[in-house]
Amino acid sequence: MIVLAGVAGLLLVLGILWEAFETIVLPRRVARRVRLTRLFYRSTWIPWSALARGALAGQRREAFLAFFGPLSLLVLLTVWAAGLILGFALLQWAGGSAVQPMDGLSPFGADLYLSGTTFFTLGLGDVAPRTAVARALTVIEAGVGFGFLALVIGYLPVLYQSFSRREVNISLLDARAGSPPTAGELLRRHAGDGGIDALCQLLRDWERWSAELLETHLSYPVLAYFRSQHTNQSWLAALTTILDVTALVQALIDTGGRREAQLTFAMARHAVGDLAQVFHAPPTRTMPDRLPPAKLVQLRALLATASLKLRDGPAPEQELIELRGLYEPYVIALAGYLSMTVPDWLPEGRRADNWQTTAWEQAPPLDRVPAGPATAPACDDAVGRRPHHRE
Repeated sequence: MIVLAGVAGLLLVLGILWEAFETIVLPRRVARRVRLTRLFYRSTWIPWSALARGALAGQRREAFLAFFGPLSLLVLLTVWAAGLILGFALLQWAGGSAVQPMDGLSPFGADLYLSGTTFFTLGLGDVAPRTAVARALTVIEAGVGFGFLALVIGYLPVLYQSFSRREVNISLLDARAGSPPTAGELLRRHAGDGGIDALCQLLRDWERWSAELLETHLSYPVLAYFRSQHTNQSWLAALTTILDVTALVQALIDTGGRREAQLTFAMARHAVGDLAQVFHAPPTRTMPDRLPPAKLVQLRALLATASLKLRDGPAPEQELIELRGLYEPYVIALAGYLSMTVPDWLPEGRRADNWQTTAWEQAPPLDRVPAGPATAPACDDAVGRRPHHRE
């Protein structure tokens, strides 16, 4: 029994330290399927999201889901700390509970109390180890506790900086693609003089954003559970909108920007594919058609009224179907797992953007942002020359 307790304590300590290393320190995706952290998030997120879908709706549902990311992070850190304390207590008990006895506490209770005070470096002195093994375990646990707390203090700012960088472009998309964003509205607002050049610059920025999203969310998957500031925005909706836009530019739009669309599409599709793998969300093959023929006709009409030159015939539409098949199954799978809404291709009526409303008053349904930005950097679609990205 004592040997089993010692082995269990050692495995518990080493397992948690390795999990913390992979989750916080290791800057890459962990392919191992059996992970305590992954099991924790799946076992907590599934009932949390099911409760939100079943009992809440609208903004209350989104607000409830928004608590999960930060709260789960704090709970996970607490579970790690409790596991380490328990593991060292089991090691002390397996070593013979060589501590000063305390009134009212069992030998294991005294070991657990010593482990807790040592882990948090309290140094109260009312319980002290009496043998060399017990003293060695106490010193090791004090070092582990100090390092664990320092690691957590350094981890949280990095996490929230990554979240903040992600949200900046999502907020910037508001005036460029509507609220919620749609591919049709984004292209409509980038029609006219200088619009294609502005679209090229926008796609460059979103190519880099997709790369940063891939890197940060593979290293720190908990960021995917962090929701955006507005209920009609999300990182998945923004990523899907950009994929829709780049698919349209490659297949239907005949006014330039194809090279930038290809590059951004490749990076964004890479991100959505890898993130679906991280969350074990297999691509959905049986799903409703996001762009049926009738809606495609409406989309063509919207783009035509914006003076965008379109390709005609079955070949462009078939190309659009093939491009959509590369990312929509992954988008639908991620949206189902994360309880996020997939954006439409067309805007819903004359809805005001987020910047046109405040908490004190609701702006009337103003006209959308006029098409055609005034100026924009030029892009060389023939050779794919790209200016230096402005940080």
